[in-house]
Amino acid sequence: MTEQDFNECVNKYSQLISEMRKEAHQLHADVNQTYDKVHPYGYHLDMVAGAVQKYGFLVCAVEDDVVPLFFGAYYHDAMEDARQTYNDIRRLARHFMSEDQAYMATEIVYALTNDKGRTRAERAGEKYYQGIRETPYAPFVKLADRLANITYSFSHASKGNVHMKEVYQSELPHFLSAISVDGSDGRFYLPQPMLEEIKTIVCV
Repeated sequence: MTEQDFNECVNKYSQLISEMRKEAHQLHADVNQTYDKVHPYGYHLDMVAGAVQKYGFLVCAVEDDVVPLFFGAYYHDAMEDARQTYNDIRRLARHFMSEDQAYMATEIVYALTNDKGRTRAERAGEKYYQGIRETPYAPFVKLADRLANITYSFSHASKGNVHMKEVYQSELPHFLSAISVDGSDGRFYLPQPMLEEIKTIVCV
């Protein structure tokens, strides 16, 4: 899909995307979740969706996939952090799109939901990354999530962000390898300009 075609689709479905955004913000507000203990969690969701809007044309295969992509961005943490089940997300997705689109959107969210674990490594182990690699668009949305977190952490000097800068920098080679998929299906593609932006921020 060309950048112009993608942007025209985003504009075409802008009202729908806006409604999804509002619902996603409210889900996280309802459980009092914040981002960096400073911002409403919607601040992070908007950053992820912004990355999808910027780079989505490089992975999006067809018009019908545009809305599921944005749904994945806005709801990627809803199961993990906002007390939503798989079926909750599926029902919500059906309000915004067709059954097939809702399945795709829900699978993205499910793939990006961390496993149960006591540590960061246990919550994002090989099974977790395998699920991402097997789900269309999940690698891209996960990369958008990481880009948002890296951008924020590297531009804020609080103790927590200084720590996360080190974590993201040390994790980057393994992270990129873990979500990379060989093959010709563009829905699993990690856009090179997006990778370059991340590497520029973390200076690797």
